[in-house]
Amino acid sequence: MAVAHGSRDPRAAAVAEALLHRVRLARPGLDVRVSYLDHVRPALTEALAPLAEAVVVPLLLTAAYHSKVDIPGALAGIGARVEVSPTLGPDPLLTAALERRLAEAGTAVGDPGTAVVLVSAGSSDPTANTTVRRIARDWARARPWWAVTTAFASASRPRPAEAVAMLRAAGAPRVVVAPYLLAPGFFADKVAREALAAGADLVADSLGPAPELVRIVLDRYDAAAAAAGRLECLRA
Repeated sequence: MAVAHGSRDPRAAAVAEALLHRVRLARPGLDVRVSYLDHVRPALTEALAPLAEAVVVPLLLTAAYHSKVDIPGALAGIGARVEVSPTLGPDPLLTAALERRLAEAGTAVGDPGTAVVLVSAGSSDPTANTTVRRIARDWARARPWWAVTTAFASASRPRPAEAVAMLRAAGAPRVVVAPYLLAPGFFADKVAREALAAGADLVADSLGPAPELVRIVLDRYDAAAAAAGRLECLRA
């Protein structure tokens, strides 16, 4: 049971469906379903209602309010036996997916003349924002980019336009933006608009149903299913 954030923008649900379609193709025979925390049906509780057991995989890129509060709250009254996996991020495969999107947009991966702004939605949970900053630091160490810095579409600073302007002022020859966002929608549109207006050379697409995300979803499912099996053995 994948659970996505949910959005009024239909493009977001389309990405969730496309990602899970690829998961089904990669693992024939696995019952793969989708639910949402907000705006779109079925809700998580609604989708779980007919099931006796399930592994819930949050389609979220960082552990924050939705994974720490919303999902446990939704599961509090559920009769099904449920194991919840960690969020999709952080994971080295997400950096590979970011590089895929930058390459598709025309950026040579690791180009020493290119500075990267890693942009997430931002969170009121400071640990989630710290996680994004750590991803940027690790990415900068792994590749010879001119620089890798972070920005946030909401809830924290700097904003994408501020990060682009700071890199330009520091002398970056080229500035590109890598959205740490699962799907197009309000934040993705806002990031692209503000970053380009501030002088970014390009903004890559959101992560979408990239092959790396398919692998992460299955990795999270496998680990959680194994944990549920071990727990059941202990109970027996």
